[in-house]
Amino acid sequence: MTGRMHKGWHGGRGGARGGPRGGWQQADLPDTGDLAAWLSGRLPDDLYTGAPDVTVDREEIVIIGDLAPVEGDYPDTDQGRAERAAAASGRIARFREDTREARIEVARQAEHRYQRKVAWGARIGDVEELFTTASVPVMTRLRQPERMVLDTLVDSGVARSRSDALAWAVRLVGRNADTWLADLREAMAKVDELRTQGPEG
Repeated sequence: MTGRMHKGWHGGRGGARGGPRGGWQQADLPDTGDLAAWLSGRLPDDLYTGAPDVTVDREEIVIIGDLAPVEGDYPDTDQGRAERAAAASGRIARFREDTREARIEVARQAEHRYQRKVAWGARIGDVEELFTTASVPVMTRLRQPERMVLDTLVDSGVARSRSDALAWAVRLVGRNADTWLADLREAMAKVDELRTQGPEG
C-alpha cells in the first residue's frame, strides 16, 4: 500500500523545536523520505480501502484515507444529498471510534521515528473529516497596509479576529495557488536533493 505523500517546506525536514539558545535547527528533525513506505508496511491492511494520502510538514504528519461508501438509495435531491452526507459522517465517526487503539499505536511509533505529531482523517466521497489536527501558532510582523487587510476581514464579519483573518487568507492562497505551490515545493525538494549530493566540505 503506497500512498501519495505531500511534503511541506524544506523537503519535510524543517521546523524549529525547543532547544538551547534559539531552538533546534531544521536538520535535527528526522528525514521523512521513507515515511510513505514505512506507513505502507505499518498500517493495518483493512484500515482504509486504499493507500492513504500523507501530508507532512515541520510539525505534523496528516494521514487521510478513503472508507467504503455508504449503502442506501439516496435520491439526487437536496434532502437526499444531505442524508447521504449525514450517513457518511456517521460512518466516519464509527471508524474513528473503532480504530482508535490501532491508530494510537501507529501514531506513537511514527512520532518517535519522525519527531512529529500525527493526525488522522477519513473520507467518503465528498465528505472528509480530520481528527485532532495540530493548530500551530505562527508569529509575524505586519506593516499597516497588511494589518488593514486583516482588519477589513474582521470588520466585515469574514473573520472573528486578526489571527482568524490571517488563517483565512492563507487558506485562500492555498486554494487559488495550489499548482504554483506544488511546483515550488517540487523545486525546493530538488534543491534539497542536490545539496545532499554535493561535495562535503
